[in-house]
Formats: sequence, C-alpha cells, structure tokens
Amino acid sequence: MEKERMQGEAGPTAFVLAAGGSLGAIEVGMLQALLAYGLRPDLVVGSSVGAINSVFYAADPSAEGLSRLTKIWLGLRRDDVFPVGVAGLALGLMGRRRHMLSPRGLTRLLQDHLPVEQLEETVVPVCVIATDVLRGTEVRLQAGPALPALMASTAIPGLFPPVSIGNRLLVDGAVANHTPISAAIDLGAKRIVVLPAGFPCSRPDAPRGAVAMALHGLNILTAQQLARDVERHRERVRIAVVPPLCPLAMSAYDFAGGGEAIDRAATTTGAWLEAGGLDMPPMDKMLAPHHHM
Repeated sequence: MEKERMQGEAGPTAFVLAAGGSLGAIEVGMLQALLAYGLRPDLVVGSSVGAINSVFYAADPSAEGLSRLTKIWLGLRRDDVFPVGVAGLALGLMGRRRHMLSPRGLTRLLQDHLPVEQLEETVVPVCVIATDVLRGTEVRLQAGPALPALMASTAIPGLFPPVSIGNRLLVDGAVANHTPISAAIDLGAKRIVVLPAGFPCSRPDAPRGAVAMALHGLNILTAQQLARDVERHRERVRIAVVPPLCPLAMSAYDFAGGGEAIDRAATTTGAWLEAGGLDMPPMDKMLAPHHHM
C-alpha cells in the first residue's frame, strides 16, 4: 500500500523502454524487479526492441505475463531474428532491394506469441515509437494492429525492410527517438522510469560482421543520446533511470547470454530499488559510453 501511495502522489508514471537489440533481455529482468517491488505504470512507451517488450508487458503486467515474456527470450536464437543469408546480402548491396535480412523470422515469432492483436487492447496504455523514413520524424503508434507497429519499430534501416502503415513508410523507432522520454512527457507522464538496455562496456574487441557492427553502432548512439535526454528533461519531470548492467560484455547481436542478463538485471534492479533508487538522481557516468580495460 505504501508503494501504491508513493506512485499516486508522484502523478502518472511511465515506463520508457530503450532500443538495444538482444540487450532487450536486460529490460525483462528490470521489469521483473519493478513488478516485485510493487510499481505499476500508467503508461508504457518503447522504441525498437523496447517496443516489443513494452507491448508484451502492457498486455499482461503480471508475474505470469512476465514469465511468458521471459520464456520467449530464453528460447531466442540469433537466426530467429537476424537470419543472415548470402543472397539477401548480395541483393541489398546491389540495390535490388532495400534491405539485407528477411523479416520473416521476427514476423513469425511475433505472430506466434503476441498477446494482443490491437495496441489499444493492452491492460496498460502503450505507445510504440517508429520513424517516418521520408520525413525523418518520430511516429507514435497507440492504436491499430500491433504486429505491423512492432515490425516498423524494429525495422533497422538497411537490415530490415521499411513497413507501410497508412500513407507512411516507417523504420526503426531508435532512428528518431531511441529512448522516448519526450513522448512519455507529451502523453502526460509526471514521473518516468527509464529502462536502458545498456552498453557493452567491457568487450575485449570490436564486433565481427556487418550486422553485429551495425547493431553495435546503434547501441553506442543510444547510450550517448540517453545521457543527453535525461539531462534535457530532468527539470520538467521526475526521471529515474534503472542502472544498466556494468560491466557488460554481451553484444546487441548475442542472444545466447539472454538468461544470464535477465537474472543479473533483476538482481541489480531489486537492490537499486531497495536502496531508494527511484528517488536518486541518474548516474551520469554509467549512462555515458565508457570502457573497462
């Protein structure tokens, strides 16, 4: 009851889930700890992989719902999401098509597991962020079919094909707004809890392969802009940033470490909450890209 009163006094609370490829597993562990602590949002906003986690969580913000989401993450393999093929790479490089990877694996995965057909059917209101590829502007999707919305929000330019919704051609939400704090504010949130996927700060070397390097580059961009966005908006609303895992060697292209990342994130987030983390200022040094020798 005390935690529920704290939530009400703070005003509408939004969970904001960032982009991050396979590091999205970390957000699942964070959600587990937030749920165990008793904090439930009034709104969930997500971009890219954060959009997928957002819709699944918002559809069933219970222990059972998170257990189902965790099970999906534990069963993921790289080829389920990033099926690299020589023919696709060649066609993309030759300009014969707009992408190098097939979206069929991710489409099938979402079709098999999506808990809602329409975004407006979620228990907690959800907002999915995508990017209008022609205008370069952020697009907020709060109603309509969930599957194309999520395919659009995760359509990394050049890797996956853009998705047509209405009269707009949409790509990955991380291009326009990787950690959509501003969207949550515009939608009425007075307190924001940011769930960052994190940054691989202890990798011994650079990723190998074009896809892995592209995801790593996007991950660096996400980390840099998150720190700036928190600084920009912290005077307007209360912002708490769940500490990202640090040190972290897992790459945004590595699904094999998902189980360990979930467990570790649940443990560290729980400790942060018990120490009063929701009322602590964000740790700027942990948000900015850095490296452990």
